[in-house]
Parts: sequence; structure tokens; C-alpha cells
Amino acid sequence: MTYQPKSEFLREIIARGFLADCTDLQGLDETLLKGPVTCYIGYDATAKSLHVGHLLNIMLLRWWQKTGNRPITLMGGGTTKVGDPSFRADERPLLTAEQIDANIAGMQRVFDRYLGYGAGETDAVMLNNADWLDGLNYLDFLRDIGRHFSVNRMLSFESVKSRLDREQSLSFLEFNYMILQAYDFLELYRREGCVLQMGGSDQWGNIVNGIDLSRRVLEAEIFGLTTPLLTTSDGKKMGKSQGGAIWLDGEMLSPYEFWQFWRNTTDADVGRFLKLYTEIPVAECERLGSLQGAEINEAKIVLANAVTTLLHGAEAAAAAEATAREVFEKGGMGEDLPTLTLSAAELAEGISVAQLITRSGLAKSGKDAKRLIAEGGARMNDAALTDAGLMIGAADLAQPIKLSAGKKRHALVMLAE
Repeated sequence: MTYQPKSEFLREIIARGFLADCTDLQGLDETLLKGPVTCYIGYDATAKSLHVGHLLNIMLLRWWQKTGNRPITLMGGGTTKVGDPSFRADERPLLTAEQIDANIAGMQRVFDRYLGYGAGETDAVMLNNADWLDGLNYLDFLRDIGRHFSVNRMLSFESVKSRLDREQSLSFLEFNYMILQAYDFLELYRREGCVLQMGGSDQWGNIVNGIDLSRRVLEAEIFGLTTPLLTTSDGKKMGKSQGGAIWLDGEMLSPYEFWQFWRNTTDADVGRFLKLYTEIPVAECERLGSLQGAEINEAKIVLANAVTTLLHGAEAAAAAEATAREVFEKGGMGEDLPTLTLSAAELAEGISVAQLITRSGLAKSGKDAKRLIAEGGARMNDAALTDAGLMIGAADLAQPIKLSAGKKRHALVMLAE
């Protein structure tokens, strides 16, 4: 990088590895030096919670606010009704207005952990693009906005081109998505003086569309910035585990399971993840990431504690670490482990240990559970399981049972009182 930014925000995020591309790095830097600047990131309300895949850009917004600027979290109450086709093989399922509102409420609880909302100059604002998209007049929109878009250019964007190259259907509904997202930027500039859109690098085409539209309609000087699409050092998509998505809602994924996800980071990713997902100074992140042998495990605990503290609080992080040490170092049960509670009625005819492994979240299906047992990866109360058909009854749960999948994933099974 030839240009060396002077603004605190850009210097911080570049040092930490957040920056993939920027439409005009020097122009944005000069704008930031003049005082508080407003930016936004958009989130479609497709699930009840955000997950670890969103966390990189949530941390980006947190740094934006910490360095004296104003973030907007834009909820896609309108665009969720269309569905972002970017790099997808098929159309997203359409949600009802009630489902979308419920999802937004769940996502807001996550944002409240990372950003300070209010009416101050640098306080975060949550907006919903349904406020302006729901009331659009179709003919007026086509005439005033649609005329600024070239279909030829839209077809050239990689997110669309890759879908068409695979001869997979792209509906007219989805094709409109990029126009609506571009219009969001225009509206946010008008309403809030927002001059920057940030997002993952898969959103580059949509961001550039919004910049072009705002310049054509309002002659606005605005910017776009993207973060890299992260994979782990072994090539896996960031935020996925054997059990599915790593949710940021404590009711959908316990603080202990969240903590354990970070504790299980591969050695090669520790330094990078410390810089991206914590506020520990960069030099210390690099020192921790360079540790070797058994010492790197302590760095992983620092990572897990720091990330869990930001989301769930210091008490939850400390409890998760205590549980992990009890389970791994002392072979104990650990009260904070994910727990499956069964009634006596459910156990009246017994339940197979393979079903217990599946229902406790340690396997995706009965087939996976049986394979885990057959390959010697399953344990019950720290003893190897060999019989997938072993039946468990109420009497067997006089004391809780600890189930394990491999060395790092555990769950308790208890009898309801």
C-alpha cells in the first residue's frame, strides 16, 4: 500500500487486517480527518440471530464508533422481502413481515452488545430500509432510479455472472436486489448524511452501484470499503462448525459453546483472529500468535475470553473457562456444559445413545452419531462407546451423563426434576 492513512480508524483497521478494498482511500482518510463521519452496513433479517460470519463487520463498526465516528446498522426489512442473490446457487426462501420483524428484534440484541445507541453525535443508529422501500411507487422508481442502471453492467458483476455461468436461474425479483441496495445508500445520504458503506468483499458490486447512483442523482462524494471474506487456515468458511452456525445469541448457542469455538482455533489462526475479533493491542496479538507448543493454548484461552467477554460479559467468559478446565484438565462434568434435559416419559421405553448424541447437538444426524461411535470418537462419562444401540433409561440418569465427541466437544444429559 503506497498511501499511508493518517486517520485513527484507517490506521487501526489496516494494522488489524480488516481492509480488502476501498473506492478512494485517500479521499476517505481526508474526510475522516475533518470530524465525525457517518457510515453504514446493511443486514438482511434472514435469521433470528447474527452469527460469527457477521462478527468481522460488527467489530469494524465497533472500531468506527470507538475512533469517534457514527455507525448506522441498517436492517433490511424491505430488501429481505427480495433476498440477496450474491454468490448463491438458489433463491432465498421468502419470509413474512412478522418473521422479518422478529428476526430484526433478535439481531438488535446482538448489536446492543457491541455498539452504543443513542442520539449523540457518535451514537449508533438502527434504521430499517422498509421505511422507504415499502412505500415506493413502481413507475416513479423505474423512471427516476431504474434509468441510471445498465443491465449490461449488472450482468458483468461476479455475483450475478457466476450464477448465470452455472446456468442456475436468477429471478427478476432477485435481479432487482442490487438496485434496491444502491437506493439505500442514496436514501441514507439524503436522510442521515451517510458517506460510507462498508461490507464484505462479496458486496463490492452492490456498494459500487450505490456510489454511482448517488453521484448521478445527487452528485454526492461518497465512499465504499470492504473487508476480506475470511476462511480458516485449513480452508473452511469462518463461523461454521460441525454443529452448524456459531450464533451470537446466547439462547441459540450457549456462552460455553461460543467460548469453546474460539478455544478450538487452529494454531495458525490465533494471531489473526486476536487482531480481528478482540481489542487487544496489535503488538500483543502478534506476540500471542507467535507462541509455540503448549504456550499457544494459553493464547487461545486469551482469545476465547476476550471474544466471549465482548458478547456475553466477563462473568460468562470466566465461567466458560472454569468449565473447560474442569472438563479437560480434571475430567469433571462441568456445570456450564450444553445440557439435554429429558423427562421420565421420554425415557419410559429407553432411548439409544446414538439418539442422545444427536439430540445433544454433538452429531447432525443419527447416521453421523453411529459413524462417530463406529470410528471410536464417542465417549460416555469418559469411557469409549462401542454400541450405537445401547439403550439409556431413567435409572441410568440418576446422575447426569457426560457425552463427548472427540476430545473437545461435550454435553450433559440430565433427567428433568
